[in-house]
Amino acid sequence: MTALAHPIDRLRNSVALPAILLVAGALLIGVQLDLPGLIPAPDANGPETVTLAPVDFTYRAEGHFLRNGNPVDAPMVTARLDAPLVIMKYQVSAADYAACVADGACAPAEPRNIGVGNVPVTGVNYNDAVAYAAWLSTETGQDWALPTDRQWAFAAGKGFADDALGIDDDNTNPAERWLANYEKEAARESDAGRLPLALGSFGLNENGIADMGGNVWEWTQTCHRRVHVDAAGALLSEVPACTIKVLDGQHRTPMSFFIRDAKSGGCSVGIPPDNLGFRLVRQQAWYEPLLAFFGR
Repeated sequence: MTALAHPIDRLRNSVALPAILLVAGALLIGVQLDLPGLIPAPDANGPETVTLAPVDFTYRAEGHFLRNGNPVDAPMVTARLDAPLVIMKYQVSAADYAACVADGACAPAEPRNIGVGNVPVTGVNYNDAVAYAAWLSTETGQDWALPTDRQWAFAAGKGFADDALGIDDDNTNPAERWLANYEKEAARESDAGRLPLALGSFGLNENGIADMGGNVWEWTQTCHRRVHVDAAGALLSEVPACTIKVLDGQHRTPMSFFIRDAKSGGCSVGIPPDNLGFRLVRQQAWYEPLLAFFGR
C-alpha cells in the first residue's frame, strides 16, 4: 500500500502545483492590467468596511456562569480569530434598512426613539437583522452575516465592556451580587442615551470602527448560554439557549430573538437597552488574500 501511494501523491502534487501557479498567474495578470471582470473588486458595491488582521486578544467570556449553583464572573479568555475580520465601519442605517423594506425583503422597523439625520436603524429584532443580511448578500453578490460575540469583542477593542462584578467567587451571598449588579446598572443608566444619534457621532475606536458602544446595542449571532464550572474553573456543562441572542453595546446583554423594543420585555439583565440595531461582517472571497499579497 505504501509503495502504491507514492506515485499517486506525486501525481496529486504535480497537478496541484501548476493549478495554484495558474490561478496566481491569472490574478497577477488581472492586477497588472486592472481587469475588473477577471478580478472583481469585493467592496465595490457594498457598505464601507474595516478589515482587521487576526491577532491574540483577551476578553471576558459570554454566558451565565455558575459554580456549585452560585453565579460567578465569567472567565477572561485569550482568543484569535481564524481569518481577517471584515466588518462594517458604521451600523446599518435607517435609510439602508428602508431599502430592504421597500423591496419586500425586510419587515418594517419599529423604533421607540426617532433620531434626526443619518441615524442607524433601530427597533429591529434578530430575525430582521438576518433578513437584511440575506438581502444585502443578494444585492451585492457578497456574503454578509451578523458577527459573533467574539468577533464583536475583537472589533470593539479596548472599548469592549467588562461584565465582571468583581465579587470573590467564594462569596455565596446572593445579596452581595445583587447589590453590585444594581450599582453597576445605576451607573450605566446615567450615561445611557435615548435618541439614536447620527452615524459617527460616537467617533472611531482604535480599530477605525465607528460607534462601538454608543447608544445602539447590536445583535450578534451568538446564543446565550448557561455554563457550570468546577472550583478550578474547568467546564462541567454548557447549555446554549438559542432563542436568546447576545446583544453588544454599552454593555453585553441577552435578548429574546423576536424583541424589537427591549422596554417591552425580553431577557435583558438590569436596565434594558434603549435602541436595538446591528452591523454586519462579510466573509472574504477566496481570492482576496492573494489580492492583498499582490498589493492590489
